Amino acid sequence: MRFHSWYYSTMLTLAACHTLWLGSAFANTTVAQAVSLEQDATNLKTCQNRYDYGIYLGGIHTGSMQRIETWYEATPGQPEHNQAEARVKSGTVESYSRASILGIGTRYRQKAQLVQSSGTGDYLTTTFYQKVSGFRSRTMNVTFSENGSESEVDLNGEVTHYTNHGQPLRDVDTLSIQIRHLVMQGKTTFNLTRQATDGPEPYHYQVLGAKSLTLPPWGALDVIQVEQTGAEEVTFWFAPSLQFALVQAKYHGFLFDATMELETMEVQCP
Repeated sequence: MRFHSWYYSTMLTLAACHTLWLGSAFANTTVAQAVSLEQDATNLKTCQNRYDYGIYLGGIHTGSMQRIETWYEATPGQPEHNQAEARVKSGTVESYSRASILGIGTRYRQKAQLVQSSGTGDYLTTTFYQKVSGFRSRTMNVTFSENGSESEVDLNGEVTHYTNHGQPLRDVDTLSIQIRHLVMQGKTTFNLTRQATDGPEPYHYQVLGAKSLTLPPWGALDVIQVEQTGAEEVTFWFAPSLQFALVQAKYHGFLFDATMELETMEVQCP
């Protein structure tokens, strides 16, 4: 795993990989909708989910990660033009993590804007900002085309454009939300692509079915195990009894494994 942003440059595609992985040509109506919805949140129904994770390297607790999802939806009785703008659910995901890597204190911060397609229900990133200080420091601003298949990446002031042959690119947070969405739909195999610092990073996912997992403070949980293969090999465990929350993710490294475990959660949104 390129310890870029753990989970987060797949944070572990959600945290482990956050801390570890570490005016646009693509201005379009999808991005405009997302920005408009956030700015006009007073006219929208909002809810928020918060998840707190512990980060472990080789079984040793080395840091923590917090993720906050804020979702916006049209409320009944809104004017027709606002209803049309809010036809898709939009949201922001903010992630923060602190960890010690090779004795170096590292902080990771990311904010992503995303929308849910009214047609397929899939989640697409519209923009995201990421800042890593300490180990592999960087600042990254990314915008995406309307269908998500093209991106403009500003990495430490250097701008690069990427294309993914018509398939959506996603940031690590939206990627994890899309994985959860497909698991809830009962999908058993699928492919997704993450926007990494140096280009598209494709992954294949295999849902292995129900397992049993014991985690404090949750105790024994029935979970669904998902295996990610590709540039990074990661195992995810989602708990149906906790609204399909990601309760554990493990990055399989060459020298040691990196793991994140859900410690607390506050959920308002389904």
